Amino acid sequence: MQSVKTSSLMKWLFGQLRPYKGKVAIAMTALLVSAGAWLLLGQGIKFAVDQGFIASNGDKLEQMVLSVLAIALIGSIATYFRFYWMIWLGERVSADIRQKVYAHLLTLSPAFFAKTRTGEVISRFTADTTLLQSVVGMGLSMALRSSVTFIGALVLMLFSSTILTLYVLIAVPIVLLPIRFFGARVRVFSKNSQDRVADVGAYVDETLHEIHTVQAYSHERIDEQSFAERIENVMSAAHQRIKYRALLVACIIAISVSAVTIVAWLGAQLVLTSELSAGELTAFMFYAVMAGGSVATISEVIGEVQKAAGASERLMELLNTQTSIQSPPNPQMISTEVKGNITLHNVSFAYPESPEIAVIKDLNLSINSGERIALVGPSGAGKSTLFQLLLRFYDVTSGDIKVEDKDIRTLKVENLREQFALVPQESVIFAASVRDNICYGRPNASQADIDRAAKAARAYDFIMDLPQGYDTNLGERGVRLSGGQKQRVAIARAILADRPILLLDEATSSLDAANEQHVKLALDELMKGKTTLIIAHRLATVINADKIVVMDKGQVVAIGSHQELLETNALYGEFAQLQLVN
Repeated sequence: MQSVKTSSLMKWLFGQLRPYKGKVAIAMTALLVSAGAWLLLGQGIKFAVDQGFIASNGDKLEQMVLSVLAIALIGSIATYFRFYWMIWLGERVSADIRQKVYAHLLTLSPAFFAKTRTGEVISRFTADTTLLQSVVGMGLSMALRSSVTFIGALVLMLFSSTILTLYVLIAVPIVLLPIRFFGARVRVFSKNSQDRVADVGAYVDETLHEIHTVQAYSHERIDEQSFAERIENVMSAAHQRIKYRALLVACIIAISVSAVTIVAWLGAQLVLTSELSAGELTAFMFYAVMAGGSVATISEVIGEVQKAAGASERLMELLNTQTSIQSPPNPQMISTEVKGNITLHNVSFAYPESPEIAVIKDLNLSINSGERIALVGPSGAGKSTLFQLLLRFYDVTSGDIKVEDKDIRTLKVENLREQFALVPQESVIFAASVRDNICYGRPNASQADIDRAAKAARAYDFIMDLPQGYDTNLGERGVRLSGGQKQRVAIARAILADRPILLLDEATSSLDAANEQHVKLALDELMKGKTTLIIAHRLATVINADKIVVMDKGQVVAIGSHQELLETNALYGEFAQLQLVN
């Protein structure tokens, strides 16, 4: 993505506040009252010095002190409301951006996640949005307060002494120079630093996800060293950002303090010549210090804003990433009574990351309603890829796939996928209850239907033995279950979904011998009246299929019954000899 101007990024970020105009108005009102109260303090100090202290008027001094305390109380109350609503707005905007990013991520095709590490996406999703929360909440509040304070102090300085104010204004362009020079560099190095942090997040996600393999191969020390190198990369990137940000703040403070000191000396000369009263000089210096402090605060916020610009750019990259799989503008509607007729005509496909390698080549296949089709062949033959094409996780490179005589590219994506129930080889179990996992494809299912699905998948008995039955949380990736139990929960999910086309990727592979036959019977019941495609690595599971499709190197090399293929196809005969001969 081409680099976007900071102003455009900030416009996008603060545009997220638009739905909360009422809350913003309250915060702005509180901000103006708060800033006005602190500015009014200078006038109270002026009168206290001239009419009370210098004039030796105790009553007047007492009145001014009470007035200053009242103003301070009003300013404190207004500060509470400003602080509360600005922090709330920061949290709200951060939550909204997270919601938008997550919703968009769910629409992206597997092709995106094939080239983008999950840990990096999570870093953008969490760390970057937290940074934006800080900027919108604290940063914006401080910047606006400081801007109002600076303008107000400048106006009141003009009333105190025009000549001294002109001296102060000379310093303003000088202050802008380091902001212009160092600010742009802070943004560049901030984005680089956050990219390195994302790399760390991706590495942690990968190693902890595969912790069994890490420990089984005693790879801990190597991973520790690799992680340390990534941490040092983070520190190296952060070093440049910190250096330029520190230079920015130091330059502004140095210029501001020098300007205030010189102006104070010039003001003292005017007091000695009676051209300015002591109270006016005191008030002027009070406002000058406020103005200088405001500039210093704004400079710090600019550093945060530049850092936030890097975070915004990374989030905008995600939000602007277009999915490669989209529903057409005017999709056709598939029949409510899908029978499960599937046709593949001259289908060829290559993965986007390796377009020169054809995984499927000129594949033709016709599947009739209710048929059980087994796909067999060596690893890399294209069997699992065929499933991904049917579900339209990817689009074919050439040719077409039709369901009920409708090209799947002309259908609404959700409508197409609602016709399929998938049981993958590696069972997917979410960190939720047993009930939530079984109801994943049909959230509003009744308890009776859930029980029937669990019993059909031969999962009911072990579910009842769990501590809280259906309400037992299965932990991350189903760590509380054995491999066979996970597979039966996944089969129960497919049974409950009750969809016309079944995709079974070696659905009994994780079952022990005692349970495999029971689940096969459950699957036989499930497959009645449904079109079923079965990827089989063990031929014993597909001998009774209506048709067996032998695939090799992305092509269909033979179609027939078990007996026909034994007699006519050498590749199938080789599989049979290896697996079926005692």
